[in-house]
Amino acid sequence: MFSGLNNLLRKVLPKRLFYRALLIVAVPVIVLQLIITIVFFDSLWIKTNKGMTRTLVNEISAFMETYESEKVDKQEIKNLFSLFLDLNIELKPKEELQNQQNERWFSPIDRTLRRELKSKFSTEEYWFDSTNYKELIDLRIKYKDGYFKFLVPKDRVASSSARIFALWITVPATIMVIISLIFLKNQTRPIINLARAAERFGKGEEIEEYKPSGALEIRQAGHEFDKMRKRIVRHLNQRTEMLSGISHDLRTPLTRMKLQLAFIKDKDSTDKLTEDINEMEKMLNEYLQFTSSSYVENDQLFNLSELIDEVIKKYNNKNISKNLLPRVYINGRKNLISRCLNNLIDNALKYANKVELSLNKKNTNLFIMIDDDGPGITKSEYNNVFKPFYKIDKGRADSKSSVGLGLSIASDIIKSHGGNIKLEKSKMDGLRVKIFLPV
Repeated sequence: MFSGLNNLLRKVLPKRLFYRALLIVAVPVIVLQLIITIVFFDSLWIKTNKGMTRTLVNEISAFMETYESEKVDKQEIKNLFSLFLDLNIELKPKEELQNQQNERWFSPIDRTLRRELKSKFSTEEYWFDSTNYKELIDLRIKYKDGYFKFLVPKDRVASSSARIFALWITVPATIMVIISLIFLKNQTRPIINLARAAERFGKGEEIEEYKPSGALEIRQAGHEFDKMRKRIVRHLNQRTEMLSGISHDLRTPLTRMKLQLAFIKDKDSTDKLTEDINEMEKMLNEYLQFTSSSYVENDQLFNLSELIDEVIKKYNNKNISKNLLPRVYINGRKNLISRCLNNLIDNALKYANKVELSLNKKNTNLFIMIDDDGPGITKSEYNNVFKPFYKIDKGRADSKSSVGLGLSIASDIIKSHGGNIKLEKSKMDGLRVKIFLPV
């Protein structure tokens, strides 16, 4: 029972902190205003209006009884009631009273007036309308072969304090909610700034010196994030500098070995050694490419369809086909996306004859799919191939052509853009690489 209620509250309640905090402030204020309003209308306004309406009906009833007396001056009675009780009275002889009542059940004035008139007259003996005049009520009471028409001011049956009360109860509540909005906005802004800074840093973007602000707890979280960011940046820089130094140190002896091979006359030996040296150089280049896969590059808005088309044209291969949605724009690092596509296409061409690239958009996601007709890989290896330096078959003849970093670099680039990359069975019975990118 409690778990079901908890799940229901999770679905109903807003997800953002700002709106949850606003509910904490606004709901008690609104509930309090409703309680005060209900108590006011029940104990004061409705009872006051009921008493005023009852007094009016009694005055009309007294006028009718006095008017029927033969000992009094009819005109004098009308003048007295008009002067002292603010009743505009007009006799309509030989005119029929309207039978069709204008029912307005939502109006408190009409409901109260109808209830009090029923206590003194039958339904066929009265008719009233509170909409014909702006400040008056048109009330008609049957008399012999005609009827009396009473024009009664509305303030005789309704208290004006209700409007003043509504004004006093609404304006302070509105001011309090506005103040709460401003206060909550200032309190949640540092959290939003911290989240944006963490998101940008997680995508590999260079962010300026983060300045924590807000409440003490938020400032503490901001300071810890800034310390963590500096440690990570320092670690990445040390790793890149170390591998760059190793690469530089290894390139020098490799160059000397190439020069020494040029003087060896045994062609068979030189060819084998040259092949080993070339392989070592390729490994060094891939190591450097892996370490620099997250190098700093500013985001820019570019046409992804045009970028994919340019990458395909560079291969000049008729076995590469495309099915691209035109003019698809994305905000990201163009060079990194290009490197990712190159790695994936190179990997596909290595094991397949035909490769097809497609680009689609659905809601707020972009889908890039690279299908090939190669042998594919088993499902159990789908996650392993994205690990650095991992090879499915280490004894294959072509294993020397790669050190197993292409898919790992591609995965890092896509995830740094907030997307994801997965492997599936291709429609060409090979392997499909499916890329999700948020717009």
